[in-house]
Amino acid sequence: MRIEVLLDVKTTLGEGPLWDVEQQRLYWIDSFDGRVFRATADGRELRAWDVPQKIGSMALRKDGSGAVVSLARGFHLLDFKTGDVELIHDPEPDLPNNRINDGKVDKRGRFVAGSMDTMEEGPNGALYSLSTDFKVTRLDSGIICSNGPCWSPDGTIFYFTDTWSGEISAYDYDQDTGGVSNKRTFAKVDGSGGGAADGSTVDAEGCLWNALVYDGKLVRYRPDGSVDRVIEMPVKKVTSVMFGGPDLDVLYVTSMAKPPLPRFPGDGVLRGSLFAIHDLGIRGIPEPRFGG
Repeated sequence: MRIEVLLDVKTTLGEGPLWDVEQQRLYWIDSFDGRVFRATADGRELRAWDVPQKIGSMALRKDGSGAVVSLARGFHLLDFKTGDVELIHDPEPDLPNNRINDGKVDKRGRFVAGSMDTMEEGPNGALYSLSTDFKVTRLDSGIICSNGPCWSPDGTIFYFTDTWSGEISAYDYDQDTGGVSNKRTFAKVDGSGGGAADGSTVDAEGCLWNALVYDGKLVRYRPDGSVDRVIEMPVKKVTSVMFGGPDLDVLYVTSMAKPPLPRFPGDGVLRGSLFAIHDLGIRGIPEPRFGG
């Protein structure tokens, strides 16, 4: 195993690595600075787009014109050619202290993302599904900080974490309707080092990888929720993970240069870097595009 600093872009709050198999390009975001990045698998051809609000996550559109992005005030479309951003829907206009956060696309092209309380204190957030015809449905509520949405390889189990709950949850997922049911605990998170569950992805073997933010660790969980492997990272504030590269066998890891709140720890000179982990002997799953 080899951990490489792919790009030292000093993202204030790096998040959401996304590998697109069609373009063979890696995307990621800076949540606080409102920016979308793109580069090749080896960190070349760096490109960036600015968005007008804090951004929680993104997914590429099926037609290749741009992306759907979860901004602080709802779901938007980003046009890569013009840089224009268009509002689709704000599901929480009455909750100014919330913002939309982490999201991913299911096998049928829906974008599923949750909101969070910006102070990370109150259960004021909810989980939403944006359909391919731009209809927004609320799937769950009572969430402090939405993070880590992803699916089992067959798409029938949806994984999700409320970061400060101390656990990763699993739901039964209805691919026909996009509905969730039977919420249960998938794994208890070891927070003894001050960390909490952040972004996640699932590999081709059905194991879930999670970034343990503020503790500088990546944890691989088997499908039964038991811990398979722990990787120590060179920074504490790792935020999310995604497999990519031509063979889907490189694990990309985002990090933050500055903690969102004073109570969280700082980091060394590699803070905010984008990392690539090689030679794990594990492959990921291609990420679907948003169907709208």
